[in-house]
Amino acid sequence: MQTLRHLLREFRALKISLSLKFVIGTAMVLTIAMSISTYLILEKDKNLVIEQLDMQAKTLFTQIVLTRRWIADHGGIFIEKVPWKKPNPYLSEPEVEDVSGRKYLKESPAMVTKELSEYAKKAGAYWFNITSLKLINPRNAPDEFEKTALIAFESDKIKESSVTVKIGPSYFYRYIAPLYIEAPCLKCHAHQGYKVGDVRGAISVSIPMDYAFSMIDSEKKTMLLTSAATISILMIVLFIMMKELVLRPVHQLKMSMKDFSKGAETEIPVTRTGDELEDLNRAFAGMSRSLREYHTDLENKIQSATKSLEEANARLMELNEKKSDFIAKISHELRTPLTSIKGAMDYITTKLTMLSGTHSGTDELQDFFDVIRNNADRLIRMVNDTLDIERIESGMFELEFSELDMLSLIKEVITGVQSITSRKKITFKVTSNPNISVYADEDRIRQVLINLISNAINYSPEESEIHISVTEAQEKLTISIKDEGPGIPAEVQKKIFDKFYTISKRHGTGLGLAICKGIIEAHHGGIDVASSGNVKGSTFYFTLPKRRQ
Repeated sequence: MQTLRHLLREFRALKISLSLKFVIGTAMVLTIAMSISTYLILEKDKNLVIEQLDMQAKTLFTQIVLTRRWIADHGGIFIEKVPWKKPNPYLSEPEVEDVSGRKYLKESPAMVTKELSEYAKKAGAYWFNITSLKLINPRNAPDEFEKTALIAFESDKIKESSVTVKIGPSYFYRYIAPLYIEAPCLKCHAHQGYKVGDVRGAISVSIPMDYAFSMIDSEKKTMLLTSAATISILMIVLFIMMKELVLRPVHQLKMSMKDFSKGAETEIPVTRTGDELEDLNRAFAGMSRSLREYHTDLENKIQSATKSLEEANARLMELNEKKSDFIAKISHELRTPLTSIKGAMDYITTKLTMLSGTHSGTDELQDFFDVIRNNADRLIRMVNDTLDIERIESGMFELEFSELDMLSLIKEVITGVQSITSRKKITFKVTSNPNISVYADEDRIRQVLINLISNAINYSPEESEIHISVTEAQEKLTISIKDEGPGIPAEVQKKIFDKFYTISKRHGTGLGLAICKGIIEAHHGGIDVASSGNVKGSTFYFTLPKRRQ
């Protein structure tokens, strides 16, 4: 069964047409079936021929036995003496003469049987032989087949025997059955010690099988030709039926599917076959009609939605432009008075410092003016950051690229924050190869470094170290800033580069890291943070392409 399934899978995978597969498969099945049927029929015919030969041999044996019995019952028969016929030497009175002087020879059943066998053999129809293990006439000596049968008959093992043998170029069916002593037989065989019922000998009948085999061969050829003609006619009929009833409708359905897949707007034709293929064709036609209607309806909805989206997008762009214009104007308007306020505060602070030794109460005024000045600085930073983030989001963020010595820029930024780090006793450790350059906007990268280093200083404890490293990998440059601060929780790391997001209320406007991200992404780089959250320290790092993208 597994072999048959494997053959079917291999046959199904052949790259040939369905009709050819069907015809070949059906031809194979019919050939196997017809071969088995022909073999069984021929075997049955052969058995029938053997049975017919067996019946014929038994009939001949019975006829011979009856003839012998008739002769024995009449004490033998007398035939007129002819010159070539000699008297039977095994009879006591083999020859008699009538009153007219005519001579007659006496024939025993055995002699009659022998002479009839010779006549039959000359005619070529069949022959028979009388034989025994206790011979009177040596000419009746048994052959091997007869001797074996006689021994079995005397031991009462079998009652008859038959065999198909080849003698010369021809086949013969040989049958042998025993002869039993009857009362008339004792006249000639009593002296041999036989009694009634004993096995005296046997008669074997040999019938030629050439004619039977020729009939079988003729039947075989006829059946093979008939089977081949039947298979051929059936294959032709099946092929025509397959082509007209299956392949043609399937081909039309295939072409309809191709036309539909190419976007044809014509109605799918239904091939009328009155069977399952017509149902399949109707189902496909209905499906294509539904899909076409759905596609048309979907296109109308998409056009309507697109139009609505275009209108909404235009409105949003208009509102965005107004918002950007408003932010730019209000930031400009705020920056001017804030700058004036800051300048005035600086002047007053200077004057108060000069008078602090001569007038009482100036120290308290100095504290108030410091608060006012710090808040003015914070407002100015917020206005500047707002303008920067607005330029980034609106795509108006312009960069001035030049070849930049990254190590020199880092040292410059560290020098600029030296006053803050000296108060907290924070030290820097810079790791970098010399002469590392990158093509970038110097002012904007400086702004990123100041922001990240300032954050590291703000969150670092006193007497700690900030490690800054610069590494090269292929065509990229990576700058990392590692502090010894409290660390950043994982849930905060995902939000830390969002606008207006701050870890605490103590530092910044919540725009610094968002601006850093915008600047780095404008350089086609990337920025991120690494921190376990529960272990001391965080590492902010950003990458820049060494060449302008």
